[in-house]
Amino acid sequence: MKYCNLKKHFIQELSEVYLESESRFIFQQFSENILRLNAIQQRQFSEEEVAEDIQIAFQNIISELITGKPYLQILGETEFYGMRFFVDENVLIPRPETEELLEIAIRKISNLKSQISNCKILDIGTGSGIIPLVLKKYFPDAEITSIDFSEKALEMAKKNANFHNLKINFVHADYLNLDLNENFDVVISNPPYIGLDEETEILNSVKNFEPTMALFSPTSDALIFYRKISKDCDKYLNKNGLVFLEINQKLGQETLDLYKNLSHSELIKDLSGNDRFILGIK
Repeated sequence: MKYCNLKKHFIQELSEVYLESESRFIFQQFSENILRLNAIQQRQFSEEEVAEDIQIAFQNIISELITGKPYLQILGETEFYGMRFFVDENVLIPRPETEELLEIAIRKISNLKSQISNCKILDIGTGSGIIPLVLKKYFPDAEITSIDFSEKALEMAKKNANFHNLKINFVHADYLNLDLNENFDVVISNPPYIGLDEETEILNSVKNFEPTMALFSPTSDALIFYRKISKDCDKYLNKNGLVFLEINQKLGQETLDLYKNLSHSELIKDLSGNDRFILGIK
């Protein structure tokens, strides 16, 4: 089978799951991964014959995609904030909103770094490690501690840290029942914030394939993590310290109210105009 026919077959097989433009993009991503061909090389390869084992590999990919499994999980990697990260079914696929959170954090921490020498950062619910590793890249002298309850997620985070040769203090713990024993200059988190009553609103491709633990609040209280973070900020966040949170857009004001004890707290909208982040200063 020629490469151009393989592409046509791929798009046709996925016509009930993806738009044609989406299927073309996904095919391109797997061609880069499997055949090591960039976009220009793929066009030049159009009339070339594709080996049978490659055809089988693409057919297996089609079979998985038809189930609704996210293509990045099948691919096993993604790009986030200009860095390559490995992902699997044990971690959330990074979202653009979290890149926005990091843009805010990097800008504010840069100002804080001019006031202190060794910035200590606490990352809560690290998942694949995207937040601490991006921060470590931008602030190599910072001491970063990252907590997660999932051992499998921490394995992936450590794999990503090793790949980028960045040192993070990963801690396996149930944050909701954890007593911190040191102070921090920065607290940052994208915790599980979807309420159990919102489950029917979540796409099957998300809730059937991404870790429930990282998506949904473990109790009927969708703000349980934010309450604990707020209390810990009272005790363990240094004066002039910073808090960065990604939040449930439906609970913006309710979440912000938990941080009114800080000297400054504000609700920030994402690029789509939704209440998505909280910035706090102690």
